[in-house]
Formats: sequence, structure tokens, C-alpha cells
Amino acid sequence: MFTDSHCHLDFPGLVENLPVLLDRMKEAQVSRALCISVQLETFPDVLRLAENNEQLWATAGVHPDYEDIQEPSVDTLLALANHPKVIGIGETGLDYFRLKGDLEWQRNRFRTHLRASKICKKPVIVHTRNAGDDTLRILKEEGVQEAGGIIHCFTESLDFAKQALDLGMYLSFSGIVTFKNAADLREVAKYAPLDRILIETDSPYLAPVPHRGKTNEPSFVPHVAKAIATEKQLTLEEVGIQTTQNFNTLFGLH
Repeated sequence: MFTDSHCHLDFPGLVENLPVLLDRMKEAQVSRALCISVQLETFPDVLRLAENNEQLWATAGVHPDYEDIQEPSVDTLLALANHPKVIGIGETGLDYFRLKGDLEWQRNRFRTHLRASKICKKPVIVHTRNAGDDTLRILKEEGVQEAGGIIHCFTESLDFAKQALDLGMYLSFSGIVTFKNAADLREVAKYAPLDRILIETDSPYLAPVPHRGKTNEPSFVPHVAKAIATEKQLTLEEVGIQTTQNFNTLFGLH
């Protein structure tokens, strides 16, 4: 019933416990999870998870925080995306919080992912932090509407949400939406059309209430759905079913 649209099951602390995590996913009715690539060097580990487990899928991309690593080209991303279990491009985007100085290389990397996404017609997974204006500008300039995409771990303003939705983007909410101090984010969740919302854990980070402070995992994603259901005055089941349908629609799955 539930789909975790963004997790990092190849990370230490999770990968060595994978059989247990998959069992807990099943118990929590989390039928599918998308494992996100953050470096080309570790992409084979992400792909292996997807190849070996039918409920897991993968993306191909390089996170904006990483410097001094193998830089992606459009051709490289297209080659990696030419695999039936690779359904998206990213995680990519802009992060002006962790890195300072001349970040033109980060913007160029973002454009590379968006161009690959358009060519292979696979949605892009976008990370943005303290970079809202540039993120929206580049999404517009590169025509993100052609393949679509996700603003993952959404923490931006309502105005940003409206502009992203106008570009055809989906908004993916993480455990942050359950935090006591996230009233503004819950207002965005209340506003966003239900057919454009996804839910995620971003495991191993950002465990939702009541697991805050623990290592996050896909089986916790129903708590995110519960927070959204409360805001929209819907049942947990309605949010679970619709967000999974949204995931299937965006990524062309059945």
C-alpha cells in the first residue's frame, strides 16, 4: 500500500541489515522503495540492491554535495539509466547550505542530470537547500516538464511549492513533516494536490515521530503518510494508496 520514494539502503547501518529491513517493510505494508544513487563510484551497489530484490528500484546520479569524485556526463547517465530497474535520474540539484564559494560546477552538474533525464524520459530526483531561486530557474531553463521529477525531502516555502507544481513536479515529504516545529511544512502538505504528493524516508536520515533520533528505514514511511492524512482529513489508507499510485504514474510502473 505504501511506497518509499527515496531511501539509501546501500549506506552503512542499513545494507548489512537488509533482510531484516525488507521483512519490516512487508509487515508495515511498504510494498516498494526507490534506492537513490549519490555517486557514480557506488552506483553498482545501488543497482545490485534493485536487481536482487523485486520490491526495490534504483536511480543513477551524483549528489550536489560531493566534490572530488567522478563527474557525471550526459552519456554516462544515459548508459546507467539504460537498465530496466533504473527508473530515475539523480539525486541531483543544488545545495548552498553545506558548500560555499563559486558553485557554478554544482549548477553545471544539475543541468547535466536534467539533460539526461529529458533524453531518456526518466524523471529527475531533485535536492535543493538554500538554493530555491536557482533551482526553480534551472528547472525552467532545462525544461523539466518533458520528463517530470520530484522535489525530494520537501522543506521549501508554499510559494516555491506552487512554482514547482506549475512545472509539473511532484513534492515528496519526509519524516520532517511529523516534527513539532514543522507547522509551515504541514501547511504545504495540506495545500498540495493529493495526486502530486509522494512520501519518503530518506533513510537512514530524518526518522519520523515516534522514531525520531533513530536510524530511519522504509518501514517508517507510513508515519509520514499519517501526518499528511491528518492535514488533509483523509484516512491513512487513502494517502497510502494514492501516493503509491502517484509513484507508479510518475515512473511508468504498474
